[in-house]
Amino acid sequence: MPQYAYTVRNAAGRYQSGSIEAQDAGEAALRLESVGFLPITIATRDTRGLAPAELLRRLGFGQPRTADLLLFTRQMYTIAKSGLPWLRGLRGLMRNTRNARLRAQLERAVQGLEAGRELSYSLSHGDDLFPELYVSMVAVGEQTGTLDTVFLRLTDHLQAEQDMRERVAGAMRYPLIVVAAIVAAMAVLSVFVIPKFAPLFRQLGSLPLPTRIILATSAFVQQHWFALLGAAAGTVAVFLLATRGGTGRLHWHRLRLRFPVFGGLLLQSVLARALGTLSLTLTAGLPMLQALELIARSADNDHIAARIRDMRRQLESGEPLSRAAEAVGIFPPLAIQMVEVGEETGELPRLLNEISDFYRRDVDYTLKNLGTLIEPVLMVAVGGMVLVMALGVFLPLWEMIGKVAGG
Repeated sequence: MPQYAYTVRNAAGRYQSGSIEAQDAGEAALRLESVGFLPITIATRDTRGLAPAELLRRLGFGQPRTADLLLFTRQMYTIAKSGLPWLRGLRGLMRNTRNARLRAQLERAVQGLEAGRELSYSLSHGDDLFPELYVSMVAVGEQTGTLDTVFLRLTDHLQAEQDMRERVAGAMRYPLIVVAAIVAAMAVLSVFVIPKFAPLFRQLGSLPLPTRIILATSAFVQQHWFALLGAAAGTVAVFLLATRGGTGRLHWHRLRLRFPVFGGLLLQSVLARALGTLSLTLTAGLPMLQALELIARSADNDHIAARIRDMRRQLESGEPLSRAAEAVGIFPPLAIQMVEVGEETGELPRLLNEISDFYRRDVDYTLKNLGTLIEPVLMVAVGGMVLVMALGVFLPLWEMIGKVAGG
């Protein structure tokens, strides 16, 4: 029985894709409709295997970067502000876009507009390039006639997201390079340097403890290097599989928030993005419950996403946002107090944005001082490695020199 790849809209109004076995496309459509789906596209699926380009696409290659989406959003703001027709504007963007996947998505968007579809539908139909938050914001802009304002706010939001990610990545680069250099140095010494001294050291008879440890470690690495590499690869594979989804991923994301220094930095950066997104969506006119659900889906941390969904459930039961935020236990007292003031004064979006800016500034300050916090730890690690190697190598040499001088 042939297989058909489909794109449907489910009962919640969201798009999803998959495959189904049926005699023909008509039967596939009837089966999808029988379970509450609205079929959008149904195409024959080649069961003999994916084409190389499709396989690379599914593996994530060619995915537009945040910088590509940021440039596209700025151009969309210019089109909306100037009053240029969307069809004409999207055709121009399609010709100038370098990313192949984004260009193909814009081509499908042009086809959707030509068929009389809304801009939000046309952007979301096909390849899942635009986040659900992005599409929802565009839909609100269409309904309220404020697409230029929506694209301007999305531009500011994406710019802030990109800046924060770049700062975090830049701050992590230095310690990672130092740790990698330490590991590489230990590997080179254990495999290539220490074995050259081993025959000479063994002639001395009794060796100091650091030397015996270094020689035993070097011999073990040389004899079992293949098993060590396999164990390391297996450990990484098991870790990736265990944290891919479900409770394993949830526990790992919760544990990451408890790391010294980096856990607090990660929590602040995630909260800054979440509160900034909430301010953006409320200003655009999205309902609070829908905004919280979108933020939970776009959060990079499953633990925080679960807490945000807890807030949503408490709001559904009639609790105010400030009490719901206090109950989930991830927001500091200052943020909760400002949310409470925003509810009382009716300026919740503005105060949420101020809280987000405060966290961003706090993250920037922590990142600027991250080197000062990490350097002592790295110095101790490097010094410990040098001390062990020096004692292990030079103590026998000094003993040998002493014997020669005494003789």
